[in-house]
Amino acid sequence: MKLRLITLTAVCAATLATISIAKAQDPAAQDAGGKRHRHHRWGNALEHMTKTLALTADQQAKIRTIIEQAKPQIVSARQESKEKVKAIRDNIRSQIRPILTAAQQQKWDAIQKAREDIRKARQEMRDAAKQ
Repeated sequence: MKLRLITLTAVCAATLATISIAKAQDPAAQDAGGKRHRHHRWGNALEHMTKTLALTADQQAKIRTIIEQAKPQIVSARQESKEKVKAIRDNIRSQIRPILTAAQQQKWDAIQKAREDIRKARQEMRDAAKQ
């Protein structure tokens, strides 16, 4: 079972690395993700508003300023949300673990470690893609 988990983790990490490399080499693929690329969302929204509403250059400038001023608040709200979700997950895990047998706890711990390793690998790929 442990070998299966390790193999699965390695396969997931390799797959994520391959996808990340492919996206880094193909800029067009990055835009195809739609909502996944949040850093482009507001810029695209302004472009869409400009086309749909026929905004003037002055209106575009004013709206761009509003959006830029709101970005730090959005980033902060997302970070707070992530922290709250993490706290809830940690609480759930701390309540579930004592219910499990010793063998189940070992499997549970291995699964949690694999998930954390995958999360870290994804973050490293995101960080590398930004550079």
